[in-house]
Amino acid sequence: MGESREKLWTKDFVLLTVCNLLLFLTIQMQTPTFPAYVKQTYQANDFVVSLVISLFSLAAVVARVFTGEALRTKNSKAIAVMALCTVGIFSAGYFWAGNIALFLLLRVFVGIGFGMGSTTFPTIVTNVIPIRKLGEGMGYFGLSTSLAMALGPVIGLGILQSFGFGYMLFALVVLVAAIFPLMHMIRAYNLRPAATTTSPSASAVNSAPIKGVGRFFDKKLLLPVSLNFCLSITYGGILSFLALYGKETHFANVGWFFLANAFAMVLIRPFSGKLYDRKGHVAVLPPGAIFVGISLLILSVTTSEALLLTSAFFYGLGYGMIQPSIQAWMVRVVTPEQRGMANGLFFNSIDLGIAAGSMLLGVLATHSSYSVMYRWSAVCMLLFLFVYVVSQVMAAKAKAKNAPLAGEQIGL
Repeated sequence: MGESREKLWTKDFVLLTVCNLLLFLTIQMQTPTFPAYVKQTYQANDFVVSLVISLFSLAAVVARVFTGEALRTKNSKAIAVMALCTVGIFSAGYFWAGNIALFLLLRVFVGIGFGMGSTTFPTIVTNVIPIRKLGEGMGYFGLSTSLAMALGPVIGLGILQSFGFGYMLFALVVLVAAIFPLMHMIRAYNLRPAATTTSPSASAVNSAPIKGVGRFFDKKLLLPVSLNFCLSITYGGILSFLALYGKETHFANVGWFFLANAFAMVLIRPFSGKLYDRKGHVAVLPPGAIFVGISLLILSVTTSEALLLTSAFFYGLGYGMIQPSIQAWMVRVVTPEQRGMANGLFFNSIDLGIAAGSMLLGVLATHSSYSVMYRWSAVCMLLFLFVYVVSQVMAAKAKAKNAPLAGEQIGL
């Protein structure tokens, strides 16, 4: 059994990655299509249209908090089945939504299902990945999300424009249904998580019941959550305003940015994951932050499609280095029983960062320009680097200070 736990490319790992791809694909197909559909079908104003995305995200955020706690004590397969049924049934319900209020209510339920699923699958897969290959494994697993982000909008818009809204909903339900037989072949639901350490004191902590706020947050996660939030602010500015920036700068199709971005993420994730496993986050996060900062500065002065693609490539490299490393870091520093909570916080910091970035950078753009806005967005990565470097220096000083005391205690 110990030998099998050292293998990365197991059947369970592959199946869980495919399940995650299909789940995220259903959501990414909805993201660019629903706002335009709601505006046209229900004659909704811009505020109501914004609720299509914001209510979904808020519901997912809340669901992840409670799903992380449930995964510690409940059957993970049951939670995954409940999540998929919620996404599939309420996605089909869009077809019969006769008014905007019902449509928004359905969005809330789909957000709840997605929040549950997007926490459950990564948590199960962290129990499958050998702890010494956690960075590499999460890098490969994260490719499913990157591919969904690249392909979902293209597929969703293509079906909507060619066949109509009903056929797109049918495609969503088919994708969700395709996950169930794959889930049936997975055997890792009740697998005991691999311990991150073998020290007696840690084992005692891991076996102790988790109570109070510790069920929903651990102070060891504050730094990686803050860094992930900071990175996601920049992504919120790209998601929300790149299309408008493209019109202002007369680019025919800014969609190439997302394809080049996804290509770079696919390219870098396996290498950055292995680097994380060998050297730790200190070898991955600083260069990743520099790549993202360079990308945003290039984007702020872009005058040609070549510069746009260059910016996208640098952003994909940086984003692809940072995100899976932060997720692996968060999963590694908590007890195995807290991995569901850690994964929920990881995805919530992304959603909240994107929402904050959309609002804060939108205010900047209103009072200046998109070019200035992206330069200020690059400042977020300077803040990222500053917080990370200061935290590492403080941690090194604390370790050096405690080392002599530890030596004295054992008679050195």
